[in-house]
Amino acid sequence: MENHEKLGLRRWSAVLLVGLFGQFAWTIENMYFNVFLYNTISQDPGYIAAMVGWSAAAATLTTLLMGALSDRLGSRKRLIAFGYILWGFSTAAFGYVTKENAAKLFPGANAIAAAAITVVVLDCVMTFFGSTANDAAFNAWVTDNTCDRNRAKVESVLSILPLVAMLIIFGAFDTLTQQGRWREFFNLFGIAVTAVGVISIFLLKDSPLLRPQKTGGLRNLIYGLRPSVVRGNPELYLSLGAFCLFSIAVQVYFPFIIIYIQNYLGIGDYALVLGVVLILASVASVISGRFIDRVGKLRFALPAGLVMLLGLGGMYFVRSQIGVMIAGTVMMSGHMMLSSALAANIRDHTPQGKVGHFQGIRMIFAVLLPMIIGPAIGAAVIRSSESTYIELGQVKSVPTPGIYLAAAAALLLAAIPILLMRRKKKS
Repeated sequence: MENHEKLGLRRWSAVLLVGLFGQFAWTIENMYFNVFLYNTISQDPGYIAAMVGWSAAAATLTTLLMGALSDRLGSRKRLIAFGYILWGFSTAAFGYVTKENAAKLFPGANAIAAAAITVVVLDCVMTFFGSTANDAAFNAWVTDNTCDRNRAKVESVLSILPLVAMLIIFGAFDTLTQQGRWREFFNLFGIAVTAVGVISIFLLKDSPLLRPQKTGGLRNLIYGLRPSVVRGNPELYLSLGAFCLFSIAVQVYFPFIIIYIQNYLGIGDYALVLGVVLILASVASVISGRFIDRVGKLRFALPAGLVMLLGLGGMYFVRSQIGVMIAGTVMMSGHMMLSSALAANIRDHTPQGKVGHFQGIRMIFAVLLPMIIGPAIGAAVIRSSESTYIELGQVKSVPTPGIYLAAAAALLLAAIPILLMRRKKKS
């Protein structure tokens, strides 16, 4: 039997390489596709809204289906490797979507509408490959290849990879998009993600404990939604509930943070502010990962939540650039430490042999529900203010400090399932 307590160079290399390049692709999907669509094809915000909504639905459904398939096949490696290869190709394909090409392919249709719809559909295709490879298979692989004594350490590293990806893209490659060199931009990262897929064929090894399962069909897809499964795994679903409430708190403010810094605080150099915050918070997250496994995930979660709560309170009061850097660092440090502790606790309580089945359930709690509920709360708080800004040619409300108070209220609710788990563990 393989020792999962010591990851070793090969598994650490897989975590860092596969994890980081997956985050490159997700950063482009989350932060650049909408800019590409707006700048090159259509300024209609309805297309952007459609792309975000359909993509979130595609990610959740794909992870439910393909996570269960990875259990049935008894292999994560194949889905990761070939998923990354196709994920890269589909990312590169965006550079070839233009109004001119759409007019040639669909001569009888409105070229702008055809190109915009092509982007929306292609985003769903790209999300299918990405969620198959990353959300479903790679997340299950991490659970398979770690144990309860090192998962928080691994989660602390995984939690900073999105921030590292953003910093690298913003710092080294954003000029390509500003110059309108979208095809080069998408090709560069598409080829890189595909290359990692090829490397994964030789780098990754499935856990020897992973065995093919014979059950299939609809039972696999809805396995984690069955009442009997929920009753049989109370710690898992309490962990998912805590992560959901925490993620809702994050989504209350995070989608509006750049707009808030620029338009409410009047700080033009938001890249410097966010760069300092992300770097310092990433360091704090990596350091904390060494202690979470020793202290215990649930014991660590409440202090981490308190740190995030203090940061949210600080963001409500500060107005200067230095103040935002300090309060933002505290907020994001708590955010990543709490994320690491709760995500590791979810892995600890995921039933062995059903790891793939639960990746889609995790997406429902960690992505789908928070991305629907959190921004709606933030938007309601913003609409209640009288401040405005211009976005996409429309007059909209300026995000106010109230979004941080609303996020703090949502975060306090996350303490309920955490305390219930601690009480259950003691008893």
